[in-house]
Amino acid sequence: MRKIKLLALILISLTMVLWFNLRFSTPSIPTIAASPPKTIRYFDRTLPQSIAHIVLIPVNSKFLVTPALSQKVATVEEFAQKHQAVAILNAGFFDPANQKTTSYVVRQGKLIADPKENERLVNNPNLKSYLGQIFNRTEFRRYLCGQTSRYSIALHSQSPPAGCQLVDAIGAGPRLLPELTLEKEGFVDNGNKRDALGSNQPNARTAVGISRDGSVILVMVAQKPSASANSGISLPALADLMKTLGAEQAMNLDGGSSSSLYYNGKTFYGKVDLEGNSIKRPVKSVLLVQEK
Repeated sequence: MRKIKLLALILISLTMVLWFNLRFSTPSIPTIAASPPKTIRYFDRTLPQSIAHIVLIPVNSKFLVTPALSQKVATVEEFAQKHQAVAILNAGFFDPANQKTTSYVVRQGKLIADPKENERLVNNPNLKSYLGQIFNRTEFRRYLCGQTSRYSIALHSQSPPAGCQLVDAIGAGPRLLPELTLEKEGFVDNGNKRDALGSNQPNARTAVGISRDGSVILVMVAQKPSASANSGISLPALADLMKTLGAEQAMNLDGGSSSSLYYNGKTFYGKVDLEGNSIKRPVKSVLLVQEK
């Protein structure tokens, strides 16, 4: 009988302790793991006749993609050293003979490169009938919409969206996505058998794309040294590649011997000579990836 009373007292004591703890204890607050900061990512992809070097800059990351221009042509490494950039991609067209641009460049709202000032371009009789198209080619743009940066691809004559101002732009072309506009931009004239970019031939190429969520995709497709004569990628195939990488908008940049990409201290060149050696041609303008 005494054992039963003792057991009952113990049970009553445990019940009171449990009730006290439940009533007066502070409820715990669940901890939520912070999401890792969005940062740029480099990867490559081996294609049948080439190697694609890709840099992805996620939307709302700590990086901006902006154009830069050199007074004299410079390598992407030299651009990187000057601007302290994480990544550099060659961009606009230029004339190697006089080192003047044939593409528009806008930086911080100011026009810093105007193809109409290139006398070899405007006075070339073979290009006279195409100048209207050349001066209205596609641009990669950065708008400021309130306090938010937004990237887009548009023709030079196109006005910014309502509530946005044009901050940066760099021209090249043609547009790759959502459609390839070779004839509209004066690169191809089938009637006169003109194809300024050898669009259906494999070559080293460079492109920039924008995904649905606003991320930026930089691509440089390099020739394979073992098959330099027939390696690279055509423009229609480049458009397809950009689509597989998630781009909804995309445009071609200066390719061939200009094709070059710098990332995190390493440079990749696109064009190779007959012996398989990389061709390192300095360029006039680039796209910079820098921390904000």
